[in-house]
Amino acid sequence: MGMVMSYLGGSGEGLASQTLTLVSGALYDQFMKKEIKDFDSFHTAILDIFNTINMALPGKHYDAPAQKEIEDLFKQWNESKDEDKRKIFTDFMINNVSMSKVDNSMMITGIVAPPAAMVAKKTGQSVPQLSVMKVIPDVIFVPTATIFALIAVKITKRMSFKNVPS
Repeated sequence: MGMVMSYLGGSGEGLASQTLTLVSGALYDQFMKKEIKDFDSFHTAILDIFNTINMALPGKHYDAPAQKEIEDLFKQWNESKDEDKRKIFTDFMINNVSMSKVDNSMMITGIVAPPAAMVAKKTGQSVPQLSVMKVIPDVIFVPTATIFALIAVKITKRMSFKNVPS
């Protein structure tokens, strides 16, 4: 295991930073494909980048930075040389996009729901009113019950923390 980690750059942190650099580089390439002449097109391109991030990553969605921050970035980006623009953009994205953290309630539900679904199915088969559960294969029942449990947790969490900003 130590040999593998040494090839990956020590404790694995080098791999994470390389991945982050690769992703921000790909976002910059997508960003540069757009024709940017003024602040409005620049702002639209930044919003499109955040939209791409939100659609690609599951879980919490990331908010775009405030317009003032984007204006400051545009001024700095517009006044810099072409070779410095990539670094300015990458630094801005790294500072304004926080990495997703695992939600404990979703993780626990994902671990507990499949065995609970199996127990519920076995118990339900012995109840005459629920004998129709025998027809549903385990391969379909367990993932479906797990997905419903995860959806229920997410909805419950949103309802209980409706007024709390995340």
